[in-house]
Amino acid sequence: MARLTLDHVTKSFADFDAVKDVSIDVGDGEFLAVLGPSGCGKTTLLRLVAGFEKVTSGEIRIGNKVMSGKGGSVAPEKRRVGIVFQNYALWPHMTVAENIGYSLKVAKLDRAAARQKVEDALALVNLQGLGERRPANLSGGQRQRVALARCLVAAPSLVLFDEPLANLDVHLRASMEDEFAAFHKRTGTTIVYITHDQAEAMALADRIAVMDHGRLAQLATPRQLYHEPANEMVASFISQGILLPADVLSPEQAGHCKVRVLGTELVVRCRTGERPRVGAKICCRAADLEVVPDGPGFDGLVKRVIYQGGSARIEFAPSASPDLTLHFEQPDPVMLERGAQARLRIRSGWLIPATGAAS
Repeated sequence: MARLTLDHVTKSFADFDAVKDVSIDVGDGEFLAVLGPSGCGKTTLLRLVAGFEKVTSGEIRIGNKVMSGKGGSVAPEKRRVGIVFQNYALWPHMTVAENIGYSLKVAKLDRAAARQKVEDALALVNLQGLGERRPANLSGGQRQRVALARCLVAAPSLVLFDEPLANLDVHLRASMEDEFAAFHKRTGTTIVYITHDQAEAMALADRIAVMDHGRLAQLATPRQLYHEPANEMVASFISQGILLPADVLSPEQAGHCKVRVLGTELVVRCRTGERPRVGAKICCRAADLEVVPDGPGFDGLVKRVIYQGGSARIEFAPSASPDLTLHFEQPDPVMLERGAQARLRIRSGWLIPATGAAS
C-alpha cells in the first residue's frame, strides 16, 4: 500500500493541455474513482501515474518517492504500480497460472516460491483450481479476475484500473463490482479506478475525482457529489441533475437560504456564507419534483412520457421558461399524458456556489 500525491500536474501535447494543474492526494489504502466524460483527461492521468507519459509540469509521488517531476521520471517497471486493463491483455497461449506468474518468471524467482505466490493470488480472486485452464475457457468475469491476480502477484504498492468493466454485460458488471469491493476490503490496497460509469464510481469509491476538460472539477465523497455539486458541470453530469435559474433572496442561515425559481419562492440548501445575488443556479434531482393539484409551484406542459416498466419518465417544460426541460418519474398508474398541463413543486434543491472551485 502507498499514498499517491499529484501536485499541480499538467500534461500538454503541443498546445493542448490534456491534464491541467491537477492536485489530488490519495490516502494509503483509499479507493479513488476518477470519473468523467470521454476526452476529460482521466486516461491521460492514469498513464501519467503509471509512467507511460511524462508530466509537463508538476510532480507525482508514490509514498515519499518522486516518480515524475522536474528532476525526471521513474520507469514504469520500477514504480511498483499494477494495472488492470479493460481488455484483460492475457496471453492466449499460456495457462491461467502462467499468465499470472509471468512477471515472477521474468524476475527469475525461485520456482517453488513463484508457484506459491501464484496459488495465493488465485485464492485472493477466488479462482482456486483454475490455474491450468486457458483464458479462452474462462468467462469474461473470470478473465478479469485473472488480470487482477496477475497484477497482484507482483505485490504492487498501488493498483490502477482502466475502465475494467467496460467490456462486460450488465449482470457481469454487477458481479464484478462486488468482487472489486470485496478485494479492496480484504487487501486494503490503494486503488485508482478510471471509469465513465457513475454507478460504478458511486458503488465502489471512497471518493470520486470528477474531471472536466483536463481539470479537476470536484473531489468529494459520492454523497457529497450528489447532494452538493461544486459547479454546474458536476451538477448536470452526476445523476442527470436539473439546473434551474434562481435569484438568491436571503443570506445563508443554518445551511439554507431562500431563492426564487420560475416565479416561486422556496428554501434550498447552500454553502456557508452565501449572500443575496441574481443570476444564480440551483440543482435539483428528479426525486425533488412532485406533481401538485394547486398551491405553491409552477405550471407547464408535459412534452414526453417514456414508459419504463412500473414507472414513466416525464419530460416537462415550465410555462415561465419553455426552453427548459425538467424530468421526473411517476409510478404506475401513470396519469400524465403528452400535451397535458400540470403543476410542479420543487421540494428541495442545492444552490450552486458562486465560485465553482473544486473541493
